[in-house]
Amino acid sequence: MSTIEKRYALPFALVSVLFLLWGLANNMTDTLLAAFKRVMQMTDAQTSLIQFAFYGSYFCFALPAALFIRRYSYKAGIILGLLLYAGGAMLFLPAALAESYPFYLVAIYILAGGCSVLETTANPYILSMGSPQTATRRLNIAQSFNPIGSITGILLSQQFILSNISLNSISETYMGLGIVLTAIMVVMIFSKMPTGKDSSAGKVGASFARLFRNKRYTWGVVAQFFYVGAQICVWSFTIRLVMQELGILEADAATYYLASIVCFCVARFFFTWLMKFCRPALLMAWAAAADIVLCLVVILMSGSGMVVVTALVLVSFFMSLQFPTIYGIALDGVGDDAKIGASGLIMAILGGALLTPLQGLASDAYGISASYVVPLVCFVVVLAYSLYIVRLQAKESPDSKL
Repeated sequence: MSTIEKRYALPFALVSVLFLLWGLANNMTDTLLAAFKRVMQMTDAQTSLIQFAFYGSYFCFALPAALFIRRYSYKAGIILGLLLYAGGAMLFLPAALAESYPFYLVAIYILAGGCSVLETTANPYILSMGSPQTATRRLNIAQSFNPIGSITGILLSQQFILSNISLNSISETYMGLGIVLTAIMVVMIFSKMPTGKDSSAGKVGASFARLFRNKRYTWGVVAQFFYVGAQICVWSFTIRLVMQELGILEADAATYYLASIVCFCVARFFFTWLMKFCRPALLMAWAAAADIVLCLVVILMSGSGMVVVTALVLVSFFMSLQFPTIYGIALDGVGDDAKIGASGLIMAILGGALLTPLQGLASDAYGISASYVVPLVCFVVVLAYSLYIVRLQAKESPDSKL
């Protein structure tokens, strides 16, 4: 059975570009913590407000985005998301002129709102493009473009922000991004693609009621909350931890952050290939267990230099399949409730907003290595969900690939 049918090839390619775009935003934002710590002399807890604004926006925009595409279309959601994304990026320029950290947080909030709309739109759109039996593999393929965007974002940050840290370098880089996004939005407006308008007659309240009764879905939302919290915690403090372990500055430390994202990208393709032979839930269980062990290395071997840095880079390798796999499994079988269900899984990205400041506080109090106990606990939750799904699938269908 073909994972991507010929009739969906062009819309699949166009929508996959969006995964690259929000990956770029996510990881450019991660580097801002180190940049603002230097330029504005902030604590780790203060700089973590960047992630609170970014992922808090994801939470706030996800449900309205789902209702918007439910009423109109997937394409309309894409245009709205790009408009907000570009607008937020361009607001970085007046934020620099005002020299205001709160203004930057507002710009980040609007930018991330656009990413939330794009992500709420694109994920269920990809799942709908073909057979449900290949939906998880298809989403993993599309999600493979996400770390490519992440790599691009890190390279842009390393070249234009971290190499000469200032408010102007930050804002001019984001202003340029806003111009590029505007051009992409124009292309999307004139591109022909299925609208994907929701034909279901059910009410939103009824959709939520059905989803709430679905334990595969509800526990999936919980697992996604903790997974995203783990991912953002790991990446937000990677540069800071590498600086501590190797005694280097931000621009050089960003090279190891880039290595993490490259591992993440390569592993996404690797695990997608393995899903042809092994159940995604079982793969995710092994990956979560590996991340728990690697976080323990980071915590217990602080000061060991490359040992800690290597463990930190490998965490990203095993994280790579977890978000799309949780997403695909949680939405399996929800039918017409997929758009509303997608919003719940995107709202779970709130984990990045709430858990990153918690790690920032732990870092200020106990040291940055010890603070990695926060993502460790998160991976324990992902492991528990994976094992729950493995047992559930064994009861439902021993031959199931989902």
